[in-house]
Amino acid sequence: MVVTMKDGCRLHVSDEGPRDGPVVVFANSLGTDMRLWDAILPLLPTGLRVVRYDKRGHGQSDVPDGPYSMGTLVSDAEAVMDHLDVAGVTFVGLSVGGMIAQGLAVKRPDLIARMVLSNTAAKIGTPAFWDDRIATVRARGMAAIADGVMERWFGRDFRATPKLAIWRARFCDVSPEGYAGCCAAISGTDFYTSTSGLRLPTLAIAGPEDASTPPDLVRETADLIPGSKFALIRRAGHIPCVENPAEYARILTEFL
Repeated sequence: MVVTMKDGCRLHVSDEGPRDGPVVVFANSLGTDMRLWDAILPLLPTGLRVVRYDKRGHGQSDVPDGPYSMGTLVSDAEAVMDHLDVAGVTFVGLSVGGMIAQGLAVKRPDLIARMVLSNTAAKIGTPAFWDDRIATVRARGMAAIADGVMERWFGRDFRATPKLAIWRARFCDVSPEGYAGCCAAISGTDFYTSTSGLRLPTLAIAGPEDASTPPDLVRETADLIPGSKFALIRRAGHIPCVENPAEYARILTEFL
């Protein structure tokens, strides 16, 4: 399915499961597409309506010229949900997807009833870090940073498996312009104040070998929301839904 944004950007959207089932919306990380969630979906309870989408600049969605703003990425998620006429959902966001979740929960509290902040934070990195990333991929392409990103993404156990090559290849297939556009959105985002005003059931998930959003950073963000829960997936890094899908699905199912 294709959903067109107000600015003409077309987003690739997947909407599976019974129309009357509980809705779970998944938002993927920087440098990945909706296939990020493939391994956990068969392990979730039956009867769910599962919505996934490729954010702008990624996967099969359009790649407008950057930079993008976090406001635009939030509005994209909002438009997808309005198009599908879903509200009161469980929104699962990983990395930048978790930032989108925070922004959308503030902007449209009617859309999100529960939130999963996976390997994310209210603020990620520094402008200098993201500026360097943007300059590198625009000058030299995605392969120039791929090995470093794989080390930040995955724990040691996963990096020793043949699956690492699959995710490295997928990362290298991402448009440098789309990646840089989303880097700019992350660079300009600080949700500490707005997220601290949220009051909704929230689960935070972290991996101890995550070099992008370490557990302490994830927990700090979760602690902004009273009553939030925190789960640590052992021997995992930034993308535990890929590294240990069974444990990730178990934790998510318990929250659902």
